[in-house]
Amino acid sequence: MMKRIFLATLTALSLGSVFARDAAPLADDPVTEQRLISISEEMRCLVCQNESLAGSRSDLANDLRREIRILISEGRSDDQIRSFMVERYGDFVLYRPPVKPVTWLLWIGPFVILGIGIAGLLVYLRRRNSSVPNVVLTDADNQKIDALLNAADKKEG
Repeated sequence: MMKRIFLATLTALSLGSVFARDAAPLADDPVTEQRLISISEEMRCLVCQNESLAGSRSDLANDLRREIRILISEGRSDDQIRSFMVERYGDFVLYRPPVKPVTWLLWIGPFVILGIGIAGLLVYLRRRNSSVPNVVLTDADNQKIDALLNAADKKEG
């Protein structure tokens, strides 16, 4: 029974590869398609947010790629297309937003958080070290320790 299921699964998978074909480019011109890919890889899918516009398969991503394709066919430059997308959707659409007062927190925030974490760790370590009392051993304590260590050495040997 298991052999039949395995054989049926294997057959289905191999037939799938027979009917598979390469994705057809969405633009008639390969240069336009290449520009579209290069521009859309720098932009974030507004639905998926962790995927580039080029890699996303959401309906909105398809619409935005279609819009970029139209802008390319109108003869706009890559910078003009990026500016159009930023005007329409904000800096969030870019994977690397520009450094300006509105985005300073995005650029500097991780370093500030890291600095606060390091400062907190240093404060914690200093407090922990100061809370441990310094104990000074007397000669009698040292003799007891030596006697215990000697006794342990004799038992092992």
